[in-house]
Amino acid sequence: MNIILLGYMGCGKSSIGKELASELDMKYLDLDDYLETQEEKSIKKIFEDKGEIYFRKKESEYLKKVLNESVNTIISLGGGTPCFAGNIELIKENVHCKSIYLKTSLDELVDRLFVERHARPLIAHIDKKPDLKDFIRKHLFERSFYYNQAEYVVSTDSKTVNQIAQEIKNVLL
Repeated sequence: MNIILLGYMGCGKSSIGKELASELDMKYLDLDDYLETQEEKSIKKIFEDKGEIYFRKKESEYLKKVLNESVNTIISLGGGTPCFAGNIELIKENVHCKSIYLKTSLDELVDRLFVERHARPLIAHIDKKPDLKDFIRKHLFERSFYYNQAEYVVSTDSKTVNQIAQEIKNVLL
């Protein structure tokens, strides 16, 4: 079985995925890191050089590959991955995958992402917290349709990585 973690950027997919993989003795794969390795460029550089459409095509291509080749793996998706190119359907149709939406409130996302925005291509240009809040609110509205198609929804607000990992284990086992 593979466990797919999805949700908006900053919700904790990578941290929780690593913790969960360690606790369940599973492999861990971050789709963004995988994509960067395959493309031999950072996501930021891919966006700069080739744009978002190219990035989304490659992201979908690598998701298919990872879903077909991975066994007993926790897979953290990029925040937009489920929302493009029929990717959520690929995940839902894969009988060897359990999908989990790590749901984080707007205010918590704004607080987490404001301090690290320069490392994230989609929000690097936003310099004011109210503008970031508007940006994330719009994205959450657009993306929640896809995120909520996950088999399970786990709230991350005011919880530690370990608490969330335990909650996921309880849901799955």
